[in-house]
Amino acid sequence: MNLLSVKRTVSVFFLLVIPGLLLPAQTAGTAPAVFDTSGFPQWAKDLRRWEIVTFGSFPFTMFTATFAMDMYRWSQANGMDFSDVGRQYAPWPLKSAGAKAMEGKEVEHTITIAAGLSVAVAFADLIIVQIKRYKARKRIEALPVGTTIITRTAWGEETHDEEPENGESGGGELIPAEPEPPSSPLP
Repeated sequence: MNLLSVKRTVSVFFLLVIPGLLLPAQTAGTAPAVFDTSGFPQWAKDLRRWEIVTFGSFPFTMFTATFAMDMYRWSQANGMDFSDVGRQYAPWPLKSAGAKAMEGKEVEHTITIAAGLSVAVAFADLIIVQIKRYKARKRIEALPVGTTIITRTAWGEETHDEEPENGESGGGELIPAEPEPPSSPLP
């Protein structure tokens, strides 16, 4: 690889990784039970999602790009011949014992294609999320003035850690979650 391609690779890496580092890191032992993202602006959340989708889709796009490059090499080398000599350029499941490895330029093209596909997948996800958000906002704005909007959330767990101030047990009896099985009488 030449110096220019190394500089490009490093700069693309930092463009994709630095935004994720801008979000505050959690220190060991002080992480809350539920991470609250309400303090972050929406663009930061969208940027983080875009980054996660980009890096998460890269292994799949790399596999796809490698398979496509091998298919291209196989068709250019010998017209997709299935003999042992002809399968030297075949993609992974069809390769013969003496398979020809990709050259440096072909590896660079494969990685570039895979990275481009990952970015395209992330932008498609971003566009889909933006469209869904826009439709939900328009649906809410179309409601008549004074309409009550009900948001459904899960019930929180009740805690029974607090004891009454007067020392009593609360006046009630705790019922076990599962009833005890009846004891079997001996005949």
